[in-house]
Amino acid sequence: MATKVFQLILCIFLFSLALSLPSHARPSKPKDENPTSFDFIKHLEGCQKGQTVKDLQQLKKYLEAFGYLNYSPTQAGGANDNNFDDSLEAAIKTYQLNYHLKTTGALDAETVSQMTAPRCGVPDIINGTNWMRASKKETSHAHKTLHTVSHFAFFNGNPKWPPTKYQLTYAFAPETSSDAISAVAKAFSMWASQSPFTFSQSQDFASADLQIGFYRGDHGDRAPFNGQNGVLAHAFPPEDGRFHYNADYSFTVNPVAGSFHLETVALHEIGHLLGLAHSDVQEAIMYPSIPPATVKGFADDDIQGIKTLYT
Repeated sequence: MATKVFQLILCIFLFSLALSLPSHARPSKPKDENPTSFDFIKHLEGCQKGQTVKDLQQLKKYLEAFGYLNYSPTQAGGANDNNFDDSLEAAIKTYQLNYHLKTTGALDAETVSQMTAPRCGVPDIINGTNWMRASKKETSHAHKTLHTVSHFAFFNGNPKWPPTKYQLTYAFAPETSSDAISAVAKAFSMWASQSPFTFSQSQDFASADLQIGFYRGDHGDRAPFNGQNGVLAHAFPPEDGRFHYNADYSFTVNPVAGSFHLETVALHEIGHLLGLAHSDVQEAIMYPSIPPATVKGFADDDIQGIKTLYT
């Protein structure tokens, strides 16, 4: 009898301990009851200007979140109705242009497929500047010849680390798994090989230049993770230093169906930490979205971008 009572008390203790763990300490497992919130876009396929369809209001909020829409406060209806208006059509055309889709302005199958893909939470358009198109210029200097068009982009004002900070420290939030620490360290090594930076791990999270962790919900940076809401991670430009994974997704060291590659996501977000915005080159690590079980490394566009920013 005493043994059974002890076992019951032990079970209650272990359950209470699990509940008390910080959110980034718990395993990141997919939640079948919480599908990716971008999935609402699927039933909007085929919608076009002039229609009124349920959930177009949500689509407007999606496009606002990533910088494609910005209704004025005095604009009738605007973001708060389900009308497919001129502004929504223009926003979809810009989105299609960024992702090399047919610029129909309508929600065709290819556009819906891209919009529902898991992605980085950093907007494609910031303060009205379309960073995925900002560097589309032809360089023809000394010999007046047509050079390759560059696709990499920087943030507004080209924020970057000063030369006095080329030796950056990074640290992980408490309870971060050893797999994540190892994967992110590899990603830092890859960026070090293509940039003037060196990176060293610190045990002092509060004072580290770069801070990495796994978080759920509202975690204090005004960019909450609301479950599996389509946003895998986000990071901030120099000299902020914060890089957050969405802990409601599954991240693994090796490609696994339904999970996302820790190192690949880290490579992308570290690019933001160093000052790179999104690229429209699908092969580039700075492309905004990534399918599950996908491993990516640098493309020439990423290397040109970091070298241009820090030349």
